[in-house]
Amino acid sequence: MDSPSITSQPTGTILLVDDDPVNLDILARLLRPYYEVLAAPSGERALEVVAGPAKPDLILLDVLMPGMNGYGVLARLREDPATRDIPVIFVTGLDSTADEERGLELGAVDYITKPYRASIILARVHTQLELRRARQWLANQVVYLEAEVARRTQDIQLAQDITIRALAELAETRDSETGNHIRRTQEYMHILAKRLQSHPRFSAFLTDKVVELLTKSAPLHDIGKVGIPDQILLKPGKLTAEEWRIMKTHCLLGADAIERAVHEANHSVDFLDMAQQIAHYHHEKWDGSGYPEGRQADAIPVPARLMALADAFDAIVSLRSYKRPVPAEKAKELIARERGHQFDPDMVDAFLASYPDFVAAAQRYNQQHDV
Repeated sequence: MDSPSITSQPTGTILLVDDDPVNLDILARLLRPYYEVLAAPSGERALEVVAGPAKPDLILLDVLMPGMNGYGVLARLREDPATRDIPVIFVTGLDSTADEERGLELGAVDYITKPYRASIILARVHTQLELRRARQWLANQVVYLEAEVARRTQDIQLAQDITIRALAELAETRDSETGNHIRRTQEYMHILAKRLQSHPRFSAFLTDKVVELLTKSAPLHDIGKVGIPDQILLKPGKLTAEEWRIMKTHCLLGADAIERAVHEANHSVDFLDMAQQIAHYHHEKWDGSGYPEGRQADAIPVPARLMALADAFDAIVSLRSYKRPVPAEKAKELIARERGHQFDPDMVDAFLASYPDFVAAAQRYNQQHDV
């Protein structure tokens, strides 16, 4: 045999599999100065070794063995997720091209024929171990990068949620009587959307992702009220015609503010697109009698139709400077009466089916409610 030329310290564990003790001894004496070496005299014993807690980094596998031959061992290794990535070099007396091609097609990484040449064996073993280390390093890098992307995405989502909440609460602080209005309407939106996911009219649109976006964007529905003068927004009595005209502009004020933010970012953001639809159209009515554009039926975006009902329920059961809170059962009757008039009929049906959940949400964020 040629004398070895590699002088590095042991850098891996190699499993030798051969039914010939002489061949095992030759390979073991060649490799032990440089690697940790395990030996198995049969295919069956080799599978027992790799099933243990300490997996080899590389397997040198004889092809022709009684019982389970090398091809059978390799097939079993590739079937098991715990062993399928261990590189296997076939070491055999078969030297035909067909034999070599078969071994490589089955998943062997290399093919060494007898008689052994030390320099060839050491070089190929070294190469395969280096490739394995490189693959493991890349796999670890991928795992690290995926974790880092997930962490940063979570940070971005958290920042978005905090920003949305801050903006929405800024609008809400203009009217102290609204209490947890944004939390309640957000919850109502989620309840309605989940209920309608199985409805044939809405199932294609209301995916889990869209429901998540709806819930995220709902708090911005009244952001335009920041632009309404206090003497109108906080007026305890009935608004005059001119005051009501100004109050209704909050829809366009909110939609325009969101649109400008998206435009300046020069990038479409899904939840902001949805928030703009909600802010703009959540006071439209199914029969076309709403504002600001008098849209009718399906011409009103689905997110805005959902918010219209959620917002109305909360307004009815809440204390306002101009009204006492209405009991939830009465609110249920009022909304049912507006089926096909103010609200999408199917959404009213979903509300009625989910009414106990609405009451529970109202009680969870209770503030001066009669529920």
